[in-house]
Amino acid sequence: MTRLEGRPGEGSGGRRTAGRLRGRLGRTLLAGLVAAAVAVPVSAAASPGVPAPIPAALAEGAAPREAYAANLANLAEAARTARDAGRSGRADRLHAMEVEGTAQFLAFDGRGRGRAVEVFGDLETADRITVLVPGSDTTLDTYQRFRAGAVTLQQRLQAEHTRSAVVAWLGYDTPGTVSATVLTADRAQEAAAELAPFLRRLEQVSVPGARLSLLCHSYGSVVCARTATGPKVGDIAVFGSPGTGAASAAELPTAARVWAGRGGNDWIGRVPHVRVGAVGFGTDPVAPAFGARVFAAGPVGHSDYLKPGTASLDSLARIVLGTLEAPRA
Repeated sequence: MTRLEGRPGEGSGGRRTAGRLRGRLGRTLLAGLVAAAVAVPVSAAASPGVPAPIPAALAEGAAPREAYAANLANLAEAARTARDAGRSGRADRLHAMEVEGTAQFLAFDGRGRGRAVEVFGDLETADRITVLVPGSDTTLDTYQRFRAGAVTLQQRLQAEHTRSAVVAWLGYDTPGTVSATVLTADRAQEAAAELAPFLRRLEQVSVPGARLSLLCHSYGSVVCARTATGPKVGDIAVFGSPGTGAASAAELPTAARVWAGRGGNDWIGRVPHVRVGAVGFGTDPVAPAFGARVFAAGPVGHSDYLKPGTASLDSLARIVLGTLEAPRA
């Protein structure tokens, strides 16, 4: 947080005043982060056939913990609404997201395919913050798979660095894996317009010297490739990527280091890396021509990059922590 100090000679009264100012400023900045997160699901169009309450209404200046409580209440209401409507499968999945009332959602929208922005760790103290961006077919109905990866990454980071936080950002309508939408960047462009301001808010609320990392899976790498990042985002890692739509890492709207990895058993390696008009995503991110720093992923499949004990998880954690050395040219 921004540091405010009492003037020389003010003594304990000045220090108390400065402390109150620091606390007030911190709450104001964190409230801005809540607003940035909430703007995503509130603006989402609800898909037909999936009943749910509108997203939680938060007072201006609400702090993250108020957002966490309000969104948990909204999530519970969404589960009840789904069960009353005979959607027991959705109701069960939403109930699982509550995690006995301990989950920390900056934003939640149970309508349609759904949106969720969940925090693991303490954003107010973390100096290593990771934002995970998912790929196709990630919805509230498949959220536990996405969440499991975020939890595993946070546990891996905590083993070496306790002041870490992971944000699972399901802040856009992901395309279906088998659909024409997944072949174009339309959804990614819309998502990038939401992700960029969210990252700016994270930069504002993070502690001095904090490092932010953006980890982007599959179609999520197309989103990240279109997201302008600020100076605190030091690393972007794409994995299981079909391509980014850019010919090289140098074309991405970021000054961050760009990493790329692909598992030996990932089917996406067999996807043609071409672009014809608006269809396809061009250069393979792990190809030398793209210019990314390639990290070891081991023999993982497309959905396994964040599973415990994998080389890919270890590489991604070391990227976040700043301990992975770039490969030699």
